[in-house]
Amino acid sequence: MQMSNYLFFTTRCEAALAFYSACGLGKVTEIMRHGETGPMRGKIMHAKFEGPGIQFYASDNDDAEPMRGSAHILMMGDTQETTALFARLAEGGTITTPLGIQPWGDYYGKLTDRFGVQWMLNCTRGRA
Repeated sequence: MQMSNYLFFTTRCEAALAFYSACGLGKVTEIMRHGETGPMRGKIMHAKFEGPGIQFYASDNDDAEPMRGSAHILMMGDTQETTALFARLAEGGTITTPLGIQPWGDYYGKLTDRFGVQWMLNCTRGRA
């Protein structure tokens, strides 16, 4: 058994996946599109996104609800890589917890990206 997240976007799935690729998280490894008729024509019906230690699925869904109540957490091993990735993901988004050493001793930050997806980055090498 393996658990993976499935992200539903209203109509911006392709842009979101391109953004995650540009951030260096991985790439789309499978994609199926809606047909050429109807309101979702050409939009993504199903996509698989994979990178080192990352796998999730995504699609356009015209009745998708805003993303809330869950977040991707990336367990990182290098503070410089954590800082760089956090900055890329935060472009156009909202930082909710700035990166910094947290009470539990890790280098951690949380943000909501420009597509409404929440990300938490936690680096244990950032411990004081």
